[in-house]
Amino acid sequence: MSPDKNEWKIPELVMGVRNMASLTACKDHADAVYFSLDRLSLRSRAQEITSENLGEFVENIHKYGLKGYMAVNSVIYPNELLELSDVMETAASAGVDAVIVWDPAAIMKAAANDLKIHISTQANVSNQETVRFYESMGASRVVLARELSLEQIRDIREDTDLELEAFVHGAMCQAVSGRCYLSAYLLGKSGNCGECSQPCRWEWSLHSDSGKKVDIEGKYLISAKDLCMIEHIPELARAGINSFKVEGRLRNPGYTSSVSRCYRQALDFFIDGIYNKSNIVPLKEKLALEYNRGFSTGFYFGHPGPDSLAYDSNMNASPIKREAVGVVTNYYPKMSAAAVKLLEKGLNVGDHIIFEGSTTYLEQEVTSIVYEDENVNSIENGNEIGLKVEDIVRKNDRVFRINKD
Repeated sequence: MSPDKNEWKIPELVMGVRNMASLTACKDHADAVYFSLDRLSLRSRAQEITSENLGEFVENIHKYGLKGYMAVNSVIYPNELLELSDVMETAASAGVDAVIVWDPAAIMKAAANDLKIHISTQANVSNQETVRFYESMGASRVVLARELSLEQIRDIREDTDLELEAFVHGAMCQAVSGRCYLSAYLLGKSGNCGECSQPCRWEWSLHSDSGKKVDIEGKYLISAKDLCMIEHIPELARAGINSFKVEGRLRNPGYTSSVSRCYRQALDFFIDGIYNKSNIVPLKEKLALEYNRGFSTGFYFGHPGPDSLAYDSNMNASPIKREAVGVVTNYYPKMSAAAVKLLEKGLNVGDHIIFEGSTTYLEQEVTSIVYEDENVNSIENGNEIGLKVEDIVRKNDRVFRINKD
């Protein structure tokens, strides 16, 4: 049954991106993207979008017909207030469509620069009165706390016309709204300042008060499974969620492409009135081939139980693994070939490989290998080789081999 379009707006699909390659990967499927600069965000490793190239990046977002939302969602300390002002001025001059913020200082700086304001999930917005509070501060959208159930979201929707955004896919933090101090405590790297080292994904053991090790099933005791709501698109849309958000600003472009394509297809099935188990299950199976820690529905249908923890999975439950192989040292457009230095692994004709860089994403099969002017079927690491390529690659692009367990 298709939704009543007079009552429900078709939710926007928002993908996290880190560079031009990941933007290009989802441009045909997403409605909007969110990203950050190389500072004042919770993804400090995302260094490729800077104040210098932000304008060009936003221009490309708009060229593709998408909206661009910039996250400025780290903790802001006294010595960072001037930098915060600079970031907001840069965002305004670049023409970003909104900034994702939660710190009152960031909210005020955004308002002073006439920027549209989206309240980050870091604010842990969990009720309608808090939504109204942020609306009074100028917010046009709130990214709801991940700890809300669908029933609670429906209650909030009944009492506000403000845009509501919610996560539908990606990594789940073991702390409330991602406000985690474990990395800062153990390693001096604050997750709230974008430096999380993910100790929740480590292998842990449990000890009793007497010091004896407790025998339990599983090793990764606090590693949450990833959120996956592709089987529940109708419930999410009918709860009044305006925007479906996919976590993964640090994921590779292949992940971004596949996940955005699957959720776009699911949304189209819903819009067209043909959303059903037979066409959604294959999409979930495709998602399981991308990097994941196993899937759960988070808090949407109640508090997560033991089944929502990835006890036995060491980071990636996907049968598809990426192996680093080497790096492009040169590209020869007239020959449609690349020189590749094999730094980590060797290659064989027939291998499935990926070329990846800040503006490059190319998947293809190895059709020929040239070593010292001779065609070979396989080659070990440590050598420099020539590869036929199906599209443009660039010097310093990384090369990966895709293996299936």
